[in-house]
Amino acid sequence: MAVPGSPGLLWVLCVYAVFEAVSPLDSGMLFPRESSSREVKELSGLWGFRADKSPDRKQGFDEAWYKRPLAESGPVIDMPVPASYNDITQDPALRDFIGWVWYEREVVVPARWISDKGTRIVLRVGSAHYYSVTWVNGVKVTEHKGGHLPFEAEIGSLLRADPSTPCRITIAVNNTLTLDTLPPGTIQHMDDHTKYPEGFFVQNIYFDFFNYAGIHRPVLLYTTPKAYVDDITVVTDFSDNTGLVKYKVSVQGAASASLKVTLMDKDGHCVASSSEPSGVLTVVDVKLWWPYLMHENPAYLYSLEVRVLASNKGSTSEDVYSLPVGIRTVSVTSSQFLINNKPFYFHGVNKHEDADIRGKGFDWPLVVKDFNLLKWLGANSFRTSHYPYAEEILQMCDRHGIVVIDECPGVGIKDIRSFGNASLTHHLFVMDELVRRDKNHPSVVMWSVANEPAAEMPPAEYYFKTLIKHTKALDPTRPVTFITDSNYARDKGAPFVDVICVNSYFSWYHDPGHLEVIPIQLNTQFESWYGKYQKPIIQSEYGADAVPGLHNDPPMMFTEEYQKAVLQSYHRVFDQKRKQYVIGELIWNFADFMTAQGITRVVGNKKGIFSRQRQPKSAAFILKERYWRLANETGKLPVWTKYPCSL
Repeated sequence: MAVPGSPGLLWVLCVYAVFEAVSPLDSGMLFPRESSSREVKELSGLWGFRADKSPDRKQGFDEAWYKRPLAESGPVIDMPVPASYNDITQDPALRDFIGWVWYEREVVVPARWISDKGTRIVLRVGSAHYYSVTWVNGVKVTEHKGGHLPFEAEIGSLLRADPSTPCRITIAVNNTLTLDTLPPGTIQHMDDHTKYPEGFFVQNIYFDFFNYAGIHRPVLLYTTPKAYVDDITVVTDFSDNTGLVKYKVSVQGAASASLKVTLMDKDGHCVASSSEPSGVLTVVDVKLWWPYLMHENPAYLYSLEVRVLASNKGSTSEDVYSLPVGIRTVSVTSSQFLINNKPFYFHGVNKHEDADIRGKGFDWPLVVKDFNLLKWLGANSFRTSHYPYAEEILQMCDRHGIVVIDECPGVGIKDIRSFGNASLTHHLFVMDELVRRDKNHPSVVMWSVANEPAAEMPPAEYYFKTLIKHTKALDPTRPVTFITDSNYARDKGAPFVDVICVNSYFSWYHDPGHLEVIPIQLNTQFESWYGKYQKPIIQSEYGADAVPGLHNDPPMMFTEEYQKAVLQSYHRVFDQKRKQYVIGELIWNFADFMTAQGITRVVGNKKGIFSRQRQPKSAAFILKERYWRLANETGKLPVWTKYPCSL
């Protein structure tokens, strides 16, 4: 983390250590962007689809469905991509299906991509839940463990082996969760035939959201030259009015190449440049990246353009890639969270990637609607509960100044067997992938490695010590946390975090219906955690279910009045403690979301301040009034700042 007020030169010398920690991943994962040297072909739309409903879910592999068109081995249905498959049909068995499903699409690849052997052709999947195997024309090109993060494979040589053959992409996806997946789960077979049908089993999960599955983010083909920009790492700082952009460019496919690195402002003017693969760019009269509502000119982004010129056997090629760059610092004291050396207070939300019909499928209208609601609300931040969100969402956060706590899928680590070596190894790898993908987003200010784990269990100490140390080695510039609901005195992971993030639901899961306990219990919570650890605290979850349109006075649980009363009781304590060491409040939840069926859930979790259809409940107006008041207390906003603000 940057040290408040540290001289720029000292930072330049120290930050070289940031790039010494080499990730075990052998390539970058830059977001595909079109340029003069790169093209992108999106494969969203209808794919052929079949669920493997055989008893052992292995028929597709036994019969090698990938070797020929899927329709030749049995019936297929239309399935939109990106989308979860669960809510698309009227089949309850598919809604709750556990096991392998198969997707297929034939793609027309531009002839010039095939004929130009100097062009790399890459197949990229934004995310698929949870284990994926991908074939092109019957040949396996990659497999990937884990959802929420992208994977890709170069397929140019495969397509050129038989240019007359259409490009047939087959992706098999399995949503089964085990003790060493993230999130973990168990499969339970019910063998009592007096109660259950033959072969009956259930997927046990330890998290409170629906286990949506399928191809959730766009599938793309994109091109680069043979010599290409593989990865870029950027770390920023400033001293007075001078910005510093420390960068490192990785080039693949060329024994030697010349580079041109240019940092441009919003108007396209060059502010700094270099011809070295790594170095420090100095920006005079720097415009810092500030959060929404913290500055009259928030979310300022520069553009780092990298040009690679390579020669091979008398021919030359050029690759061009542009990366948005926000210049800002993040640091933590014993009682404050600092952005650009100024105290930052998180007044925001927890979210889910969740909506009617599409499930967790990426959807631009939904994304834009949610950002309009965030800005209307006066929210300046959110946590990606409980998994990494789409890259496009983080790009929106960069552009709009919404601060992000970036969380991995480490939710539901409740079984002591999920603290074993296999689980830890996978968790470390997921953090490798997450940091590699999101390291350059200025909106991302903190990593969260888990949500509500069983942190009081003896193995948790070694597990979280190792995990947090690894994450800090990957990225020493950001604080690391996990979200806890454990007892403060017995939490074995808390000593290793930079910020304490606590979830509590007083008068809901504890002492239900008794609003009078909130001020006492919440005050005790804060005093206990801060007294033991002397670290800043975020109330990372709080709230109550409210069925939209259900009213009662005096307030009763599940009514809009009770949800309002819970929030107001919490807010009174926040207002006392934020003057001391509480640095944020994140409501649970932004919007209602789907869960597994159960006696405590009536068609999903109703703790949203908006309905699942994004309509406000009464609590949304309480929060809106509070968040705008908190924003205006900074004294940084011009008088005319009101929603909607300019983009």
